[in-house]
Amino acid sequence: MSYRRRASPLHAARAGVGCAYCAALALATLLLSSPVALGAVVVAIVGAAVGAGVAHEMRRAALLALPLGLLVMGVNMLVAQGGLTVIARLGDLPVFGQTDITLEATVYGAVLGLRAIALVLCGALYTAAVDPDEVLALFRRFSFHSALTATLATRMVPVLARDARRLAEAQRCRPGPPPSRARLMRAATSGVLDRALDVAAALEVRGYGAARRPSEAWRVRRPWSRHDLAFGAAALAIVGLAVAARVANLLPFQADPSLRAPVGVGGAAVAAALPVCALLPFADRRGIKW
Repeated sequence: MSYRRRASPLHAARAGVGCAYCAALALATLLLSSPVALGAVVVAIVGAAVGAGVAHEMRRAALLALPLGLLVMGVNMLVAQGGLTVIARLGDLPVFGQTDITLEATVYGAVLGLRAIALVLCGALYTAAVDPDEVLALFRRFSFHSALTATLATRMVPVLARDARRLAEAQRCRPGPPPSRARLMRAATSGVLDRALDVAAALEVRGYGAARRPSEAWRVRRPWSRHDLAFGAAALAIVGLAVAARVANLLPFQADPSLRAPVGVGGAAVAAALPVCALLPFADRRGIKW
């Protein structure tokens, strides 16, 4: 998965605002524990991916995140022995000892798995919708050379992935069994040093690193657009709703010794407001350019 510019409001916003938006969704995921609240956050993330035009990338990330969530759920079912409602008795297992699977541990593991899935989807949304070059440019005031090095390093990852795909396609045309992934990785990474030397030579010819300070072009500040303001306000609203719900305990969740997850009027309002605040900036598509 790599960033590709698309005609969407989130892509049109500056990188700092995009980072704040994704961080707000991740913070809401960490602060809220109620299944209703986490479901609302997942709906907000998926809706943001659809609005940003990265639903295909999000689907690929979900296929990777789903086994992780199931693994977290399974581990909690076996390890956590709290809860009153026993749904399965597995007897004396090696390492685990006497193991009873309870409904409360299963539900709590499902909540932890859903949280892990939501965090993975947040990272996928950030990767697919926030320009990494602009993110690294935010740190140019601290170290211009470090930002340039990090930019080149992150750009080399999709290049190596494309090389591996081309090698795999070429080797499929040859008779015999298909190559293993280890052989493809070894072939793709064998030319990393040569490629790095070529890039370094090209940068040296163009004069990178010769100046003592960045050029004046780096100091030009882009004015804030309506998309910057909209996603910045959405990030603040998401964080405010999550913090308010956590402090006021509007969406409580308890799994030990018995399940308790009441949803009052305030909790329902917070759960409904989270996706609305997250998706409202996508309604304005004016001024979007590739």
